[in-house]
Amino acid sequence: MHTTNYTDTFIAVAEDCPVEAAEIPVAKAEPTIASLHHDLIAAAPYALTSDEVIFETYAIRSGISDDERDAAWGAFFAKGQPCLRSSPLGKRYGWGTHHDSLGRVALIAVGTEEYARLAADPALAQTRAMRSRRA
Repeated sequence: MHTTNYTDTFIAVAEDCPVEAAEIPVAKAEPTIASLHHDLIAAAPYALTSDEVIFETYAIRSGISDDERDAAWGAFFAKGQPCLRSSPLGKRYGWGTHHDSLGRVALIAVGTEEYARLAADPALAQTRAMRSRRA
């Protein structure tokens, strides 16, 4: 089974992120991936893993019922899935993600003291969200 989880990792915003201060993604008629990721993580910092956020987003957008979730989880992670490095939160909206030692995730707004502290923490693996455009 594949996983998207990171542990003891800080994912900084993409190099080509267009904002200098984090923005909350606004859902239109249907929730977007960005708005779902934001709402799930912001509602419960350090409660969900990346796998749980990615799967819950998929389940909501696909209309998977609670009864079908266990079977759908196995099928979903039977193949590799994009991790939170590819989330619009880090690519477009200015949100870094901190993954603790258990893989649970929290949002960290770019431009804050907490963001600067985590980005400079040598105890954390450091990576960036994926760029939106080629270099």
